[in-house]
Amino acid sequence: MKSIKLSIVALFIASASFAQTKEVKVETTKAMQVVPSEIKAPVAPKQSNIKWDQEMHDFGDIEKGKPVTYEFSFTNTTKETILITNVRPACGCTAANYTKTPIKPGEKGMVAATFNAASGGIFQKSVTITTTENGAEAVKTLSFKGKVLEPATDKKEEIKS
Repeated sequence: MKSIKLSIVALFIASASFAQTKEVKVETTKAMQVVPSEIKAPVAPKQSNIKWDQEMHDFGDIEKGKPVTYEFSFTNTTKETILITNVRPACGCTAANYTKTPIKPGEKGMVAATFNAASGGIFQKSVTITTTENGAEAVKTLSFKGKVLEPATDKKEEIKS
């Protein structure tokens, strides 16, 4: 009698564990049944139509630890008012400021990039600008480069007598 009860309990536990697995498979199958017309690819932002005066700036030789700034300026050549919605420097060594008010057709705006070098050597950095143009987002990447020089140290030679 004891063995019959244990067999029934074992059968019940085994059937319960198989029942859970079947439900998961059914849900997975249902989730995979998607009509192809419902799948939408993510929309990538288009390239900006703004006329930039300069898209690459060369700082040349700069001294380590002394911030340098360049102001990228542009003209709104579209037929609608545009707005800069985001300016994202590529790294933490660059800070950015920009025209935050709407720019009407024919007006000028700017994005200022300030670079503060923490180490010496050649560098090239970028700033990505997102704007709203013709009712859609548009992006533009501006770059700057240069060479960071180690600061001059004043070493006085002592004359031994």
